[in-house]
Amino acid sequence: MRITQIVVFPVPPRSVFVRVETDEGINGWGEASLEGHAATMVTAVQELSRYLSGKDPLEIERHWQAMYRGDFYRGGPVLSSAISGIDQALWDISGKVAGLPVHQLLGGRCRDRIKVYCGAGGNSPSEIKDSFRQAYEKGYRAAKFCPVDATEMLDGLDVIRGVYRRVHAAREAVPDDFDVLLDFHGRLAPAMAISVIDAIAELRPFFVEEPILPENVPALAHVAHSVKVPIATGERRYTKFDFREILEKQAVAVVQPDCCHAGGITEVKKIAAMAEAWYVALAPHNPLEALSTAACLQIDACCPNFLIQEQGSLGDNVLTEPFVVRDGYIDIPTAPGMGVTVDEEKLASMKWEDWVTPRLWHEDGSVADW
Repeated sequence: MRITQIVVFPVPPRSVFVRVETDEGINGWGEASLEGHAATMVTAVQELSRYLSGKDPLEIERHWQAMYRGDFYRGGPVLSSAISGIDQALWDISGKVAGLPVHQLLGGRCRDRIKVYCGAGGNSPSEIKDSFRQAYEKGYRAAKFCPVDATEMLDGLDVIRGVYRRVHAAREAVPDDFDVLLDFHGRLAPAMAISVIDAIAELRPFFVEEPILPENVPALAHVAHSVKVPIATGERRYTKFDFREILEKQAVAVVQPDCCHAGGITEVKKIAAMAEAWYVALAPHNPLEALSTAACLQIDACCPNFLIQEQGSLGDNVLTEPFVVRDGYIDIPTAPGMGVTVDEEKLASMKWEDWVTPRLWHEDGSVADW
């Protein structure tokens, strides 16, 4: 079996699908999305296809190493995301050849179903309360939202109280067995993050994701060691090499590698194993399309330190059989490969319009961290 062609599909609003085709008619699908940079990802995948053409698609580890180590420049969001989509597609092919779901090729399942959390929102406490109530009424038992706006490196009591009111509204809206997850989007500096987390600690959020930007690991570790709320990060870290220092400095309680950014199924499985050795939980990041969801579920099924899964698209727009959430869980896919079938007619009919990442600004006109 040989790879004959790699086709790339921009998928609205901000995703990129990859189809790896073989001379035996067995095709694999993956997602090489990088939010706000779809055109860049199309080119990056096409560049990698020059190496892959004519290769055996079942030699996944060899190809991962060649795509990552064989080039002079390594890692980063663009190259790692391109590798991620291709890697998922190769695992999809391997599973189809074996007649098994990917998680069976990775050691088999550790659990019977996957707990997921949905996104919630709103700016005012009343809007947030309504959003969390709706999530609970739909059967979810966990939801995440961002309670912070653009924030100065040190900001006032009004900002801290504003965050508290929002988190309190979420906590008040649902029972104690409903988990409230927070995502700060890296918008705070370390000292401000500690002040804000200290103020909301009594509300017992499940975790705080990206309290600060993840670029400075010692600073992240300082925050984690200064507060009593579990810290999570990982969506903006790429490959095992980026996660090594985070784990060694015990900067998080939860790692969140993204199957579309961190190197695909091959690499996220390794990151999960590294985290397991540090007693750190795994909660893959997933705000993207259905193939990202499919890849995450395969990883979740077979990693013993899996905690909870961010629910991206369920595939109503692009899969022949979308995922279904029941009582806050998704059943583990049992079909071969990634366990899903892309509806190519729906895919072909989609009108692409590029998504632009929003920017945040402070009141004085300076740029704020996302």
